[in-house]
Amino acid sequence: MTMSENVQNGARGDGVVLGGRFRTIFPKAAKPLIAMAHIPALPGTPLYAAADGVRGLVRRVRDDVAVLVDAGFDAVMFCNENDRPYTLKADLAASAVLARVVIECAPETIPYGVDYLWDAECALAAAVASDASFVREVATGLWESDMGLWSSDASALLRHRRALDADPIAVFMNVTPEFASNPGRRSPAEVAKSVAVSSLPDAILVSGPMAGAEPEVSTLAEVRSAVPADLPVLLNTGASATNIGEFLEIADGCIVGSSLKEDGYTWNRVDPGRASAFVRTARG
Repeated sequence: MTMSENVQNGARGDGVVLGGRFRTIFPKAAKPLIAMAHIPALPGTPLYAAADGVRGLVRRVRDDVAVLVDAGFDAVMFCNENDRPYTLKADLAASAVLARVVIECAPETIPYGVDYLWDAECALAAAVASDASFVREVATGLWESDMGLWSSDASALLRHRRALDADPIAVFMNVTPEFASNPGRRSPAEVAKSVAVSSLPDAILVSGPMAGAEPEVSTLAEVRSAVPADLPVLLNTGASATNIGEFLEIADGCIVGSSLKEDGYTWNRVDPGRASAFVRTARG
């Protein structure tokens, strides 16, 4: 029996506990609902609102987080969603301000994570600085993207996590990144199956082609079938109150952002009614 067959069948002898960090973060939630706390554009980016300053960022995000906690989500994830055009390398100011916003806006009653579009090392640094429980990143593969040719490095990221004594921080790996495509011939399911063996993910994420866009249900199902049963697979984009029931028949949880906003627009404020309706529908 090959190593991948052993992993697929759950017969592990390598000390890896698939999904262990994920279940430590969410010990009671059968299918965790993670809501996005989108940070307005950071200093130095084209859309930064200099008149509001960093304190304005904090006020806006703090208000959104309060709504998400009240709606009953299992966790929130902070992300620099409006730093368009996105970069593959964060600068020092962005990293510092991201960490500050997370620290000042972190919920006290539920877990939280960090995502930086698209620099995994920045997300990890901010997570360490803010005591976050998880990060979401594209950590594996070579991609052609709106940001140019994109080469990720899971080996560097996980070695850096170990060097920082930050082993409890889970890394959720997106295997179908938004705004990008795989130049190779492997399907999302084939990529996910390989990543499950080679890259030690704490969860696999499946996305649509861009923020707010859902993947094909069949793609999610194929990825779920391709990886070991104890490795969580989450819907990463496109979740809404109208489709979440179908997706959660397959996925082990979801990350949701755009559909919770006023008018369903990614960069608007969180709409309390939409947030509450999503949680009610998802939990049936």
